[in-house]
Amino acid sequence: MSNELGVGIIGTGWVSNEHIRAYRQNPYTEVRGIAGSERSRAAAKIQEWNLDHCRAYADVHEMLKDDAINIVSICTPHHLHKEQGVDCAEAGRHILMEKPMAVDLEGVRALDAAVRKAGVKSLVSFVLRWNPLVENIKALLAQGMVGPLSYAEVDYMHGIGPWYSGYKWIRKKASGRNNLLAAGCHAVDALRWFVGSDAIEVFAYANTGAHNRMQFEYETNSITAVKFANGTMGKVGCTIEGVMPYVFNIMLVGEEGTIRNNQVFTRRWPGQKDWATIPTILPDTADVNHHPFAAEIDHFVDCIRNDMESHCNFADAAKTHEICLAMEVSAHERRPVSLPL
Repeated sequence: MSNELGVGIIGTGWVSNEHIRAYRQNPYTEVRGIAGSERSRAAAKIQEWNLDHCRAYADVHEMLKDDAINIVSICTPHHLHKEQGVDCAEAGRHILMEKPMAVDLEGVRALDAAVRKAGVKSLVSFVLRWNPLVENIKALLAQGMVGPLSYAEVDYMHGIGPWYSGYKWIRKKASGRNNLLAAGCHAVDALRWFVGSDAIEVFAYANTGAHNRMQFEYETNSITAVKFANGTMGKVGCTIEGVMPYVFNIMLVGEEGTIRNNQVFTRRWPGQKDWATIPTILPDTADVNHHPFAAEIDHFVDCIRNDMESHCNFADAAKTHEICLAMEVSAHERRPVSLPL
């Protein structure tokens, strides 16, 4: 039945537009509520998108009283995610939450426990899992084109400045926490997604450039080495102060070949003398307009309608967040950190 699932959006910022756009494209969903920090902001968003049958709320709890809302997308600043997510789970709503799911281990565990107890579906928006290049790489790995991995790296590099709508709050330790949770967790999640094994140890270094020491309350650069249970060695380089275009670098080295971004070299293709290029869409911009939210939300709606768990649910996302939090401990205490925390 068309529009069988009502959606509530919490937050009226940049990324909320992409959630609204994706839900409008899905034949089984309808946006029925938007909650903002002020009711007027929510009302303006409804008017901007010409949303029929949609109400504006200034309070999340008021929105959760509406039985017409089945799914909630949380698109608010990072430090608000834990409380809002727990409230949504306790109200029996399925939850799609922007990353990170929380800024500390207590929050991550509280959210995972809340959705398990409520029996609702969950998804943390590591939206690059649906990027066409990432999907192509997963298919190549499944086919054994590069064989079992021995080394894997994914890097997240660009600068976050005043141009970003959340710049004022993301600089704060209580909101951004560290450079991986603030932004680089996309790379950590992709590393886990490619390796397909649990991380068992992390060792990291972190620093901040002199020009950013008065702007961010945490280190803006980090190198994180990750040891996986299957023996693969992983690495995530991350900077959110780089004077550079956005870079999402991928390097996967296996027994049968290597993947370097959208290039492949493999023993499986006899006579290959140079890199073969996959002509596809790369994760090469931080602009949310470029990210595959429609594919992500279609997947989540399918999970709800067919009573399936997402591969990117809170339980899985918690493992990505543990690596991000272990990086901070390792860099500050100058020691390896065993996982799980």
